[in-house]
Amino acid sequence: MKEAAGEANLTVVAIILIAVVVAVATPLINSLMKSSTWKSCCTDAGGVVEGSKCMLNGSDIRANVTDGKNCTYND
Repeated sequence: MKEAAGEANLTVVAIILIAVVVAVATPLINSLMKSSTWKSCCTDAGGVVEGSKCMLNGSDIRANVTDGKNCTYND
């Protein structure tokens, strides 16, 4: 009986550790995906990413990413 209780405790610990890893990794991955999408939108508009700006012909163009598929540009 003690062995079964020990295995159950290990299972609970493993599930909790997996949940913690997922909780930490999800926001990080979402942030990386949004950044990548924004950079792609800038490049598709003919711009070049410099720091946090999308530069086109020496001026900053704003790339507003509404979702992962559509890019709207405002001069």
